[in-house]
Amino acid sequence: MPKIVDHAARREELVRTTWRIIARHGLDRATMRQIATEAGFANGALKPYFPTKTDLIEATYTYVFERTNERARRSTAGLSGLEAVEAFVREVLPLDDTRLDEARVVIPFWQEAAHRPERAAANNAAMGQWRRWLISWLSEAREDSPLLGSLDLEIVSDALLTWMLGAQITAVMEPERYSPEELESQLQLQLRLLTAATS
Repeated sequence: MPKIVDHAARREELVRTTWRIIARHGLDRATMRQIATEAGFANGALKPYFPTKTDLIEATYTYVFERTNERARRSTAGLSGLEAVEAFVREVLPLDDTRLDEARVVIPFWQEAAHRPERAAANNAAMGQWRRWLISWLSEAREDSPLLGSLDLEIVSDALLTWMLGAQITAVMEPERYSPEELESQLQLQLRLLTAATS
């Protein structure tokens, strides 16, 4: 009887392997041969799942964004206002090894997005989703805040996004200085500023 192959599981294993290699060694080291070897595949066996390296890399970036979004959906379920904002931000900040590895993967994605319109479009779609979430939660928070109600919530959300993405970069570049404890302190500062605007 022929062996039943779970193609979806194999695709995910290849994506997870690619993620690990990029996080540890960088995008240049994520060759099809290296990915196949680490995943336990013959070199040519990747073709049915990902015909080109570009296909595999793009699937890896999508996987990382989807992981973050799924965590965000779970952590913000049942929350509103600034509580939801805080829960969401924690899922993006590199506060543990997994989220730091995710930052190591998305940084080279941004480098490519700066020169490839299709990847810029994918990034902009992801950031658009995050912006909409933040604006929605901030809108809930300002119902009790005349001061926050006077601010442009798109600018507030963009300021938060700029800080969050910058935190990913600084944590990757200087992990000793921008440790989880340091990022936690910065997060508390951001929340105090927002709380002051809602008081």
